[in-house]
Amino acid sequence: MPSLNDIRTTFLDYFGAADHRVVPSSPLVPRNDPTLMFTNSGMVQFKNLFTGLEHRDYSRAATSQKCVRAGGKHNDLDNVGYTARHHTFFEMLGNFSFGDYFKDRAIPLAWELLTRDFGLPKEKLTVTVYHDDEEAAALWKKVAGLPDERIIRIATHDNFWMMGPTGPCGPCSEIFYDHGPEIPGGPPGSPDEDGDRFVEIWNLVFMQFEQFEDGSRADLPRPSIDTGMGLERIGAVLQGKHDNYDTDLMRALIEASANLTDGAPDGPGRVHHRVIADHLRSTSFLIADGVLPSNEGRGYVLRRIMRRAMRHAHLLGAQDPVMYRLVPALVAQMGAAFPELPRAQPLIEETLRSEETRFQATLDRGLRLLDEELDRLPEGAPLPGSAAFRLYDTYGFPLDLTQDALRERQRTVDVAGFETAMAEQKRMARAAWAGSGEAGEAAIWFDLAERHGPTEFLGYDTESAEAQILALVADGEPVERAGTGETVQILLNQTPFYAESGGQVGDAGTLTTDTARVAISDVRKQAGLFVHSGRVEEGTLQSGAAAALKVDHDRRAAIRANHSATHLLHEALRRRLGDHVAQRGSLVAPDRLRFDFTHPKAMAGEDLAAVEAEVNAFVRQNAPVETRIMTPDAAEALGARALFGEKYGDEVRVVAMGRSAGSGIGAAGDTYSLELCGGTHVGRTGDIGTFRLVGEGASASGVRRIEALTGAAALAHSAGESGALAEAAGLLRARPEELAARIRALMEERKAATAEIAELRRKLALAGGTEAGTSAEAETVAGIPFLAQTLTGVSPKDLRGLIDAHKARLGSGVVLLVADTGDRAAVAAGVTEDLTGRLSAVDLVRAATETLGGKGGGGRPDFAQGGGADPARAAAAIAAARALLEEKENA
Repeated sequence: MPSLNDIRTTFLDYFGAADHRVVPSSPLVPRNDPTLMFTNSGMVQFKNLFTGLEHRDYSRAATSQKCVRAGGKHNDLDNVGYTARHHTFFEMLGNFSFGDYFKDRAIPLAWELLTRDFGLPKEKLTVTVYHDDEEAAALWKKVAGLPDERIIRIATHDNFWMMGPTGPCGPCSEIFYDHGPEIPGGPPGSPDEDGDRFVEIWNLVFMQFEQFEDGSRADLPRPSIDTGMGLERIGAVLQGKHDNYDTDLMRALIEASANLTDGAPDGPGRVHHRVIADHLRSTSFLIADGVLPSNEGRGYVLRRIMRRAMRHAHLLGAQDPVMYRLVPALVAQMGAAFPELPRAQPLIEETLRSEETRFQATLDRGLRLLDEELDRLPEGAPLPGSAAFRLYDTYGFPLDLTQDALRERQRTVDVAGFETAMAEQKRMARAAWAGSGEAGEAAIWFDLAERHGPTEFLGYDTESAEAQILALVADGEPVERAGTGETVQILLNQTPFYAESGGQVGDAGTLTTDTARVAISDVRKQAGLFVHSGRVEEGTLQSGAAAALKVDHDRRAAIRANHSATHLLHEALRRRLGDHVAQRGSLVAPDRLRFDFTHPKAMAGEDLAAVEAEVNAFVRQNAPVETRIMTPDAAEALGARALFGEKYGDEVRVVAMGRSAGSGIGAAGDTYSLELCGGTHVGRTGDIGTFRLVGEGASASGVRRIEALTGAAALAHSAGESGALAEAAGLLRARPEELAARIRALMEERKAATAEIAELRRKLALAGGTEAGTSAEAETVAGIPFLAQTLTGVSPKDLRGLIDAHKARLGSGVVLLVADTGDRAAVAAGVTEDLTGRLSAVDLVRAATETLGGKGGGGRPDFAQGGGADPARAAAAIAAARALLEEKENA
């Protein structure tokens, strides 16, 4: 019985032998389609080849493309675990022809693979064709010898594929496997087609038309082929299974889940194990391709998948995190075919462990709330949308997780009510990504790329060059010229200007022609082109003119130093903190650098100091920075580090710096930092000058951010700190190395002095205060002892203690204190416990506060506080309180 790994290999080897380029799977985050959240089919990475916007050095390809369908319009999440063939993650085997062969080759290739290499019985196979596709029907009859009743004509859109409302399109031919009459269901196109007897295993798309806005179609000049065969589906068929989850790969993951949770794989927890096995694949591959859990976009969908799996582990009785412990089993099954998986294993495990630990803390409480809500409802009634929203808002339960929990109890959720609650609180969860908005602007650049080819970059070796202006673009439209003061985008045949990429900002400088001078402010990439943004400072810039280009040298030098420092920083962090450290973003600018990396917690002070010292040690080595162009496989074999999810071509640029025991490209194999990088770098590490770490903090969940400076900026920062240190030392008449001890001593002296002053103020106040006409002795007002004082040098927080002391001394009576704090007055009143039934400190304070120009005041009957803006009316405030006492006594 062939394993899924064997089937994948057979498929790729078969098409490789048929002159197809075996192309690695593209990342799950699409690089060429901003309308997609995740790569969901094999043709995504070839989209621009089919539309003619891009050309490569091959016209036939075969892939095993990793795909995720868990967000947006392609969302199978709710069905996963409960059906035989739904997955969030799956592999799509496909062969493609870009204007090379068509139906007459695609159909024989498919039939030969299925019947000869895979050994499927011919009598078990049935095909469909679009109802008017006579060519395909005739080919199936000729090549496969199928009778008419097993070549089923379908007139619906199910057998006609379209890339969009307009553009390439064409009929499909689907191949079905018949599991036999013992399985319910009928052939495609029949009333019983939704049964499980006939299972679609392969879809061949014949791209032969172009659809126009008016609905008309024209033949494509170069018809193409796009096919897709789910590895899990064909695996189930070849392994004699009717359920994708019974294939060897999925079974291994299910059994690993069962072993960790002490449950039978086919027992009562069967669905739970299936969900965990599926979600383990999607979450692990998403993390390996650079997606991390967050509260929006792709990261939010990842978190939904993770939490759904974690809840199913919880239902199996798992008390500790489980998902991260299953990663080795996944790597063992799929790591050979997808090397990014073992490379990212430490990060995957740490992310899953950290997320599950956090989620478990709220899971029990959330489920208890769900139970309480259900107990209050009639039997079978749906959960109100407001309750589902509360679960989401308070406990982080996505709606689909709540629906999944209710599904097992045959209950539903009032989805409309949930959405209403979300809208009312303006907290609508962004579960699907709407795209970056780049698609509309891309067409013009793809057109220019097709016409002129990619821009040649000369900037690794020079900062000045001659070039020809190929095109000018202003306000999104091509123009022939631009005058003084106008802003324009410029396309050149070659350039020394670096285009923003990999965190490094674009270069700036000047462009000069015989008739114009342009200040270049930024350079960005569009469709493989380097697009220079600039302002015409003088003259008229003409398309087609020759131009002299000059990069701002000082700015470029500072950028190079910062970029090389990020490489050293990356390696120093990894060696200090562990192999889970991986770059998750960076900014390399002329004045600073910023580096984001995966790490679950804040760095300790000693770790920061050690990392800074290690980077500076390699700066002082002044070792040469070497670059070499090689294949990705050769770079990987050397141990070069790449950004997970980054798309690399057939050749990569490897940057090595620093001498240290380990692998590398140096003669002695002793390179410290070895990374795939297309940026510009210093010639020797000493050119960095010095490295100064100036900040560390959180960037996102599980991601830390370091801010740092190099060269002159680092020296200026250090000089500023040294100047401040020297000034402080001069003020304290101490040497800089004595400052810490001197400051500690002063702090202790200040603490003691503050305490002594507070005690003196208290004693002074108790003795009679400092304001003329006040006394520490009480007078009798309406038969009640009444002690009132106006105080200076006393803070509002001291008043409570003074009130308590006076009340203790009086035994029975009322105390009112007004503190003059300079620009305001603070007032407090106290009433002994025996009088609180007759009098309230709150009433006394409010009477005094109103006189002081304040409002309100509050507290309890035995103590209250307030304040006002006019301390000069302190005596009047005391009089107002006295009058209130007399009034209450006479009432």
